[in-house]
Amino acid sequence: MTNSLVIQTDFGLSDGAVSAMYGVATSVDPTLRIFDLTHDIPQYNIWEGSYRLYQTISYWPEGTVFVSVVDPGVGSDRRSVVAKTTENQYIVTPDNGTLTHIRDAIGIQEVRIIDETVNRLPKSGESYTFHGRDVYAYTGARLASGVISFEEVGPEVPVESVVTLTKFNPTIDESSVTGNIDILDIRFGNLWTNIDRTLFLQLAVEYGDNFEVTIQNDTRQVYKNIMTYGRSFADSHLGEPLIYVNSLDKLGIAINQGSFAKAYHIETGANWKIALRKVPKVIYN
Repeated sequence: MTNSLVIQTDFGLSDGAVSAMYGVATSVDPTLRIFDLTHDIPQYNIWEGSYRLYQTISYWPEGTVFVSVVDPGVGSDRRSVVAKTTENQYIVTPDNGTLTHIRDAIGIQEVRIIDETVNRLPKSGESYTFHGRDVYAYTGARLASGVISFEEVGPEVPVESVVTLTKFNPTIDESSVTGNIDILDIRFGNLWTNIDRTLFLQLAVEYGDNFEVTIQNDTRQVYKNIMTYGRSFADSHLGEPLIYVNSLDKLGIAINQGSFAKAYHIETGANWKIALRKVPKVIYN
């Protein structure tokens, strides 16, 4: 273990919920190092919680324990689990789809159900609405600090039994590639797609090539325009749209120093489709 605990929630920081989780973890082990992934996941948005884990987890050392609490089903019969990834990190979370991107893109080697008769904050047995504090922070801290082993979390269950959200793979043909808008680069309003750079390059792409970009929400077309594939934002003029490769080696769509998402009211998820069709270069005589 690294003695590190990384927490993400949809709680925000306007009340004491996150601080209470910190308090529980510190009470388990005062030397535990606690970090925030984010607490700004939109309320109940399991998809975004899943993606933010995927965006972050590979950059942390083996043995790091993540606690992810986006839990609209708190108090129901949904399972509480700890998943061990193929890169030997641990995720403590409700089994409600939060592990979707980790299972698909990184891999899960083992899953255990949290045995709440052992791994639950003492004297919290009558509370059913704050499992983030009473079950997940407590179990995560005990695991990260070595108070319990992974085997002592609870009984093992098949990896295949983990709940996953609907997720579509990108497709390609002779002149175009189609995928989803998976997430936003929130602060800047850029669109992050699920289209890998390596797939995109199968269209024999070069920097400076033009593409017709179409964005649809279900069957409603939201955006259609020509834009250029650039190495960075410096390859476009202020206010111009561009295609670029983001920090996860996937295609992004942006407006240079503007918010693409706000400008065109773009959202994310399985229903938001994007297609990029290569446009022949115009040669002037």
